[in-house]
Amino acid sequence: MTRSTKMTVAVSALAVATMAAAQTTIPLAQKRFDYPDGIPYQVDTDTGPRGTQQGYNRCNATTEGPESMCQTAFVNTIEDFCLWAPPEPNSVVGDTEGEMVAWCTQPGRGTRLIPEGALKGVQFTEAPDYIQVVGYIDQTQINIVAGDYGGEMDPHGADRRGNPLGGLLFSQNTGRGANATGNSTEWRQVVQWHNFMGADMFCIKACRSGERDWQFCEHIFDRIGCYYNAPADYASINGTFSSCESENQLPPGHYVVDGETRTYTQPPESLGVISTMPYQPSIPSSSMCTTYSSAELYGSLPAGSAATSAAETTAAAGATTAASAAAFTSTAAPSASRGLPANNAAARENNAAPTTGSGTGAASMGSIVSGSVVGLAAVAAGFAMLF
Repeated sequence: MTRSTKMTVAVSALAVATMAAAQTTIPLAQKRFDYPDGIPYQVDTDTGPRGTQQGYNRCNATTEGPESMCQTAFVNTIEDFCLWAPPEPNSVVGDTEGEMVAWCTQPGRGTRLIPEGALKGVQFTEAPDYIQVVGYIDQTQINIVAGDYGGEMDPHGADRRGNPLGGLLFSQNTGRGANATGNSTEWRQVVQWHNFMGADMFCIKACRSGERDWQFCEHIFDRIGCYYNAPADYASINGTFSSCESENQLPPGHYVVDGETRTYTQPPESLGVISTMPYQPSIPSSSMCTTYSSAELYGSLPAGSAATSAAETTAAAGATTAASAAAFTSTAAPSASRGLPANNAAARENNAAPTTGSGTGAASMGSIVSGSVVGLAAVAAGFAMLF
């Protein structure tokens, strides 16, 4: 046996032992809590390669504000939802997934608040098996560094402790046909969810408990972003604010060719950049849409550090749409000037989409590696790559 073989065996053994130790804890997706009285200070009491939970889950008026470390989030309606974002300014998503905190549109729950004017376009859709919020945001106002194409948060991860560690999601919208304030006074924990942040875009999907909640809120397609995990007509959303009922989308990774449903398998990062996709996502039909202005929905939010006039907001929305469209279709080589540290390649994920057909890879994908296929060596190294 050669030295390199011995080292590989040793690393693999350590990886297996590390994973086995991690799996002796209760996975975050299996923990259940009642809001608000049943929430402990921290839901993650474990230690491991990623350390301990950085924030807290028991949040109230005393924790609310720009320094809040609340890691309990909410999704109800177009005017009442939260996103996961870093606690510190100029952060890279791939470096801070485990410590993300809740940034919300409604006060009173102990979280940080998304600054007024940061949201550039939002679409809320309510489908039979999930509710979904997608849109555009000035990500620098919620501490994500400009140019970061981002990654995925979900209640799983290689160590099953979640991204963020101990992050919880609750909703009062537990059935279809909710009005502007939701359709229930009871808070229910959302067990399966995913949230992509980056490229000045976001999508968060909260799946209703049932046989298919894990399918609609799949967490293994971290390299192909909102476009494929939360299909929507993104080009039409920027600069608009609407709430609709919707049919179910196909579960992420599923597509139909000649009447046959097929399943996409995300390749391991060892095979290089995802330069093409075999399908374009199907956007589900929607109806019963209501449109709003940003001021109607978010006018009471605190002013951000980059508050803009209406004209500036419109101009910025157009520029963001153009940039996002380019991210979906570009086949250029990745730029070194994206504001992303070169040494973060192993942790970074992506919120834009590769092209279909031939090419050398979408610009936003060039330096992204997979976290969904976790190698034993990566686990042994401290779960550097998370799905």
